Amino acid sequence: MATDPVSLVSTDWLAANLDRSDLRVLDCTVFLHRTQHEPGYVVESGREHWRQGHIPGSGLADLTGDLCAVDTELRFAVPTPEQFALAMGNLGVGDGTQVVLYDAQGSMWAARVWWMLRWIGFDAAAILDGGWKAWRAEDRPISTDEPTHPPAALTAHPRPRLIAGKEEVMAAVGSGSTCLIDALGAAQYRGEEHTYGRRGHIPGAANVPARDLVDAATGRFLGDDELATLLDGDRHARTVTYCGGGIAASAVAFALTRLGFDDVAVYTASLQEWTADPDAPLVTGSAAG
Repeated sequence: MATDPVSLVSTDWLAANLDRSDLRVLDCTVFLHRTQHEPGYVVESGREHWRQGHIPGSGLADLTGDLCAVDTELRFAVPTPEQFALAMGNLGVGDGTQVVLYDAQGSMWAARVWWMLRWIGFDAAAILDGGWKAWRAEDRPISTDEPTHPPAALTAHPRPRLIAGKEEVMAAVGSGSTCLIDALGAAQYRGEEHTYGRRGHIPGAANVPARDLVDAATGRFLGDDELATLLDGDRHARTVTYCGGGIAASAVAFALTRLGFDDVAVYTASLQEWTADPDAPLVTGSAAG
């Protein structure tokens, strides 16, 4: 089975390598709070959580701030490759660094930053398996100190096929040539929960909830054989993942890539864009299509 072990590191590995001069550790945490009176979420930056304690030497990769575009109403919108590279460079990530990403929310936010780094052509990044949950469960050291890494130069070599737009997804509906995967929970997929503008899923999409990719007790990713059972499609077919804002979708894309799927994209605007267009089709129920 084709996997990329560099994309996932253990807490033991990170603890043993924290002093490496070329290592940059980034906390990617963001919190989503369900609203009480209408569908949707309130977004909270993980900055205060990071200030209260983080893995020693880690900076904050803020997906509510410098890592997203500011000229759109879409949450977590992707900036230009050059803007993203500059923001990462300001965190000390350069062409010669090794990056480890983690979060306190099941590794979905870390996966989004991992995917964006891959999108701009940077492959020396890994997710901390189990994230903050595993680090704290093992009573590893934490710090409240600011990182001291100077800004670095990160060169963007974009891979545009790693991010899908609405037009591609629209063309994929009913074509049979692209595999669509909805990374939201089953109730959202079926339309029983109303989270975004309209209920349901994109026609033809299969449902693989991102939260099912990790062990609920440890926060660590399932083994390759278990992941392959959940993600058993054609590994050479064009595969596009989506969710609400491209976060859970990035976790599924991460797992697909580790399993050897070689033409994966994330529809980063996802349902927040799709449901705003009354002409973009949605269906409800448990059967794809």
